[in-house]
Amino acid sequence: MNASTSDMTAEAARSLPVDEILPMSQMILYGLQHVLVMYAGAVAVPLVIGAALDLSNDQIVLLISSDLFVCGAATLLQTLGVSRWLGCRLPVVQGCTFAALIPMVLIGKEYGMGGISGAVMVAGAFTLLCAPWFSKLVRFFPKVVMGSIVTLIGLSIMPVAGGWIGGGSSETEEFGNILSLALASLTLIVILNIYTFASGLIKNVAVLIGLIIGSTVWYLVDTLDFSQVSVAPWLNLPRPLYFSTPEFHLVPIFLLSMVMVVVMVETMSSMMATGEIVGRKAESETLRKGLLACGLATFSGSFFNLFPYAAFAQNVGLINLTGVKSRFVVAVSGAMLILMGLFAKLAALVVIIPKPVLGGAGVVMFGMVAVSGIRSLGQVNYRNNNNGMVVALTLGIGLMPVLVPSLFHQLPELAKMFLHSGITLGTSVAIVANLILNGKGKKQADCVCQPDAQTDATETTAARRVAVKTARVWLLMRRAKTTQQKRRDL
Repeated sequence: MNASTSDMTAEAARSLPVDEILPMSQMILYGLQHVLVMYAGAVAVPLVIGAALDLSNDQIVLLISSDLFVCGAATLLQTLGVSRWLGCRLPVVQGCTFAALIPMVLIGKEYGMGGISGAVMVAGAFTLLCAPWFSKLVRFFPKVVMGSIVTLIGLSIMPVAGGWIGGGSSETEEFGNILSLALASLTLIVILNIYTFASGLIKNVAVLIGLIIGSTVWYLVDTLDFSQVSVAPWLNLPRPLYFSTPEFHLVPIFLLSMVMVVVMVETMSSMMATGEIVGRKAESETLRKGLLACGLATFSGSFFNLFPYAAFAQNVGLINLTGVKSRFVVAVSGAMLILMGLFAKLAALVVIIPKPVLGGAGVVMFGMVAVSGIRSLGQVNYRNNNNGMVVALTLGIGLMPVLVPSLFHQLPELAKMFLHSGITLGTSVAIVANLILNGKGKKQADCVCQPDAQTDATETTAARRVAVKTARVWLLMRRAKTTQQKRRDL
């Protein structure tokens, strides 16, 4: 009897939509859709870091190719899993996280690519060590903390889009010229119109279409140098430690390890949201295996001078929008990313996209990161707790390095490297402020703004009591007035 029940349970688990294998033609189409939704965000991080470190176009092409290859491999690891140890087996797409962007730029300018790779390697190992117990500590990172951090990430990286809109470095004489501003505005308008009036797949690839149209107009008005594409090889295998050997410095390691705390919480949130959508709840064991895959991708990526990896939230929304829940569809998208990473000419096409065009799209891409955080904050209960103060402190202090870059200029170098990153500073403030003001693990810190029947009933009863008391006072005053009038008449 027990064996029969167990067999039925296993069969039911296999019959879930998340384990459904669709016809190959459909999986290719839906997989391509996932790739198109996350592609612009996936290449943004290596583009920004490559430009910040003054890498050549050839080097940036290799960096993008290697990044896409690791993105695809990490996605396959998450969706298909390895034995009982790795992968959440949910339709989760892995990509470079924006959370580490500003810290890595700061580390790169101070210590070079070697400093970034060493810090990423240790941060990946840190994730692997912390994953088994960190997956059980979700209650310490309620929505008010995660919403504040994600909102801060989106706002902190917005200056990157502003630099692109101006045409690159603000120190050049041509920065902010009319042509750059016009093309950035055109790209933004195209994306907004497609997103507003289109539907389905066209709407989901609005950013990609905007980049294509903006680049075409730029080519007609000015020029585009396609020589980089022509000289790029058709196939380009990722090269281990091509840019630099890892260098290990205490402050960069500490910064990226702290960022990986944010990445782990972000990845767990995406896995839990995906589990709710596809009908397979992400339990502690699922979260543990997903975090292990995330840590392994980050650790392995460091050998190719790459960056931390996390689950992409925009693809979670795509699953909810299309209703296609199969993890094998996302596995196909992972295979596509691997092929795109090997196809170097496609990476070269991304490099020649004019920076103002990227800036127009960046306003949307980075802004949507902030919107994701604002949505989480919209689900937080602000009554009878200190959640509002947690948000205020996180955004207020976290944005100081962005709004006033020279604020910590006179502090020691080690302190400046930590304080110049609004993301790491804001993350520290969010976690500490929530623990102090709300207390660790308090349920009210993560309450969702939904109608509370008990609260409504209590408020209604209190209002009724006040009305009754008011009526009684009014009757007593009227009776006293009538008695006084009768005495006067006598």
